Amino acid sequence: MLAVTLTRGLAKISCSTSTAAGFHPKLHRALLRSSSVFSFVFSRPVSLAKMAQLIECVPNFSEGRDQQVIDAISKSISATTGATLLNVDPGKSTNRTVYTFVGSAEAVVEAALAAAKTAFDLIDMTKQTGEHPRLGALDVCPFIPISNATMADCVECAKKFSRRLGEELAVPVYLYGFAAQADYRRSVPQIRAGEYEGLAEKLKKAEWIPDFGPTQFVPRWGATIAGARKFLIAYNVNLLSTKEQAHRIALNIREQGRGAKEPGRLPAVQGLGWWFDEGKIAQVSTNLTDLDLTTLHQVFVEVEKDAWEMNLPMIGSEIVGLVPLKPVLEAAEYFIKKENLFILEEEQKVQLAVSRLGLNTLSPFDYKTRIIEYAVANSAATSPLLNLTVKNFVGEVAARKPAPGGGSVAALVGSMGAALCRMVGLLTYGNKKFEHLETEIRRLVPVFHDAMENLLPLVDADTKAFNSIIEAHRLPSATPDEKIAKETAIQTATLTAIQVPMATAKAANSAWAALLELSAIANITAISDLQVGAKSLETAVQGAVWNVQINLSGLRDEEQRAKFRVEAEEELRLCQEKFAAVNKAIEKRKEDSSP
Repeated sequence: MLAVTLTRGLAKISCSTSTAAGFHPKLHRALLRSSSVFSFVFSRPVSLAKMAQLIECVPNFSEGRDQQVIDAISKSISATTGATLLNVDPGKSTNRTVYTFVGSAEAVVEAALAAAKTAFDLIDMTKQTGEHPRLGALDVCPFIPISNATMADCVECAKKFSRRLGEELAVPVYLYGFAAQADYRRSVPQIRAGEYEGLAEKLKKAEWIPDFGPTQFVPRWGATIAGARKFLIAYNVNLLSTKEQAHRIALNIREQGRGAKEPGRLPAVQGLGWWFDEGKIAQVSTNLTDLDLTTLHQVFVEVEKDAWEMNLPMIGSEIVGLVPLKPVLEAAEYFIKKENLFILEEEQKVQLAVSRLGLNTLSPFDYKTRIIEYAVANSAATSPLLNLTVKNFVGEVAARKPAPGGGSVAALVGSMGAALCRMVGLLTYGNKKFEHLETEIRRLVPVFHDAMENLLPLVDADTKAFNSIIEAHRLPSATPDEKIAKETAIQTATLTAIQVPMATAKAANSAWAALLELSAIANITAISDLQVGAKSLETAVQGAVWNVQINLSGLRDEEQRAKFRVEAEEELRLCQEKFAAVNKAIEKRKEDSSP
């Protein structure tokens, strides 16, 4: 299991209660843990975006002092297949520990249950005291969409977890956030009002019957609040100023502003100014509660605007805790556009964002551990074939087993074809001889980059799809219900095994228009590489179409079968037509350049 150690940012803030002004400094970190603040759903563009479904779970347990209990809960999470523990954040004064882990929907539910069962044996709420409000041993358990997951997926996770927790441990469970069953139970403060000490009386009221579990008070446990929310980012901008000056900027930008008559400029932003004694600086400290409305670079730019008008120097910013990749890439794209830069590689874009936002100013920002997708991707299990050496991949293909087979090879060949086209484009770029072509190359190369990145994850996806068909055929069929379940599984797996190579064909075909343009202007010394790239793309499409066609026989739905057959034939026709045009253009270039 992967464990991530966070930097100073997380350690500097403790928990308290909110104030009428928006939020108190001591609540800053608590908001990250708690579930009364919502966050956001996103899907990544390319590269790491193609990883499996990723849902974050952030359970808050009412124990922050006994290291043995804290470690036991950590181990129960880490021992769950498919769950990656990213962070453990105990607080002694609050007597509360926040765990952050990610995985598929099934994995995070199982890990949360394993952690709860461990806590059930080790935490006794009749003896628990601490500064943080709490309702039970497992106080809050939010599920948050990160990658290839929707809010609906997280709501389902919350319901499954709550149902099983109520049944298996016989404890009361309330749903909140996007999973709430009633408006008066939507936020954690609403449900937690009266806290543990008032729970016994609260359970006697009809309006506070738990969503799952018994209505009886369980003294050792209390009750649990589970739900689904968006991702929250705690983000601070550093100023060489006074606390009061920083607070004036915070009032300008935060949604609440100075009150109803003078709202701030940025929606879904909470903020205040404070003095950070450790760094001897002031900070505009914010919580970004909905990244669909306001994201990192927008806060940075707005603070910068006010600081400039007030003649205050800005010295970077900091992200507290973990962050999804998307807002970091959005910041990179903002600066790329603003400065007219040409950057293709995802990690280079991340490095640009880290640099421009000044995220290393107060402490090192290691994006490989602080960005959730990178932290999880450090485990080779996310892409078993792509993480092999070339030699070992060839060995896997050559082994006496049906997968990886032609579909995975087609996707890899296509990705390499697109990579060759990108290479030729880059060999033409930055060369004084081809300086007049810079605008065209900047436009064409990203097309090959995207095709390359979009084809790579299909290498593993194709093998996984084929293996799913095999597994479905192995399901029992002794009873009528088992026969129905087996046939449903076979048809679902077959459909996926058709859709994946179809995606390969479409991704490879996406490069032809750009390739035809590049054929006419590319560095002639690399023209043979371009020709190999074109042939590789053609091979990828032909191989993908053959895989679609061979799997069509297993699809019972005749209408779907006919639709896919026509679609595959059209992709092949398009490929053959475009390849012929590209090859003709390349041959002419070769002929014209020959002595």
